[in-house]
Amino acid sequence: MRIDAAVLRAADGPFTIEPVELADPGPGELVVRVVGSGMCHTDLIGRMPGDLIGKPVILGHEASGVVEAVGPGVSEVATGDHVVLSIDSCGACANCRAARPGNCAQMAALNMFAMPLDGKPRAHDADGEAVNNRWFGQSSFATHALATVHNTVRVDPEVPLELLGPLGCGIQTGAGSVLISLGVKAGDTIAIFGVGAVGLAAVMAARVAGATTIVAVDLNESRLELARELGATHTLNGADDDLVMRIRGLSSDGEGMQYSFDTTAVPAVVATAVTCLRTTGVCGLVGVGGEEYRLDPSVLLMGRTVKGIIEGDAVPQLFIPQLVELWRQDRFPFDRLITTFPMSRINEAEAEWLSGKVVKPVLVPGG
Repeated sequence: MRIDAAVLRAADGPFTIEPVELADPGPGELVVRVVGSGMCHTDLIGRMPGDLIGKPVILGHEASGVVEAVGPGVSEVATGDHVVLSIDSCGACANCRAARPGNCAQMAALNMFAMPLDGKPRAHDADGEAVNNRWFGQSSFATHALATVHNTVRVDPEVPLELLGPLGCGIQTGAGSVLISLGVKAGDTIAIFGVGAVGLAAVMAARVAGATTIVAVDLNESRLELARELGATHTLNGADDDLVMRIRGLSSDGEGMQYSFDTTAVPAVVATAVTCLRTTGVCGLVGVGGEEYRLDPSVLLMGRTVKGIIEGDAVPQLFIPQLVELWRQDRFPFDRLITTFPMSRINEAEAEWLSGKVVKPVLVPGG
């Protein structure tokens, strides 16, 4: 079928809206008409120097939409279903079977390379050139996405579908890290470093969990103000002097936070996130960066734990409907993070997002 897609042809180039010929769904696959697709920092890997992601490519991995066609053997969803697309996984490895799809043995191959595993192109541009369209098993900066049963989540058709795309990655990552991976409980303390979409989702989730001290740390004062509105009990500017001691002082006994959560991947910030913990504390890391972390071994020796987290350690088919229900109960207002743009304005959306004007851009095809 012919679709329109925002194609990236060079790491430092603009997105261009182009006609693309998309293959029919094969076994275990389905075609989704995209209603909205969020922009996530992981998409910026497509802009890293050296063209780590083969070009031309269609990025986008936070889609919501309607199933329009299913391939052979697909029984989990049907045409007309409202769905959110999330991380892809094999469904068969030990980690998938242990309900850890984010740690799938084929995670990189299925999500990060944007190329079909069998080497057969599934999308072509107007000149017949292959276009990579398997970014996170969806490539959803387009009017339609080719997805799989493993990264498709059915959602209630009564919920506004255009809002739900960011639940597929960024919002799921922030909320799942707090509620599932770290297991924050009522009365706990947590410091959250970087309050973009992922960090703000973590703030909202910590409030849902009943944490009594929720410290938001950022350099952007408007983001800190929003964090306060969404549940942060304290906000600190990341440039403040003696940040570690200020955070520790916000705990009831002055010993530090039980949990910390870093979204920045900035080595100095990660070191602060670990050092501000009490001796039994746990720091979760979700940021994507290229620099090495250096941590004081004595800080870890005392009992602190540092763990990497992918997609909040959530099972999307279970967790995303839970987030939707929390939203319906006015307990998880993730829609406050969203600004919609017609897909035709994708370059403007990206610029406003990177400048900090917008927390979570969502592209709407057809505009």
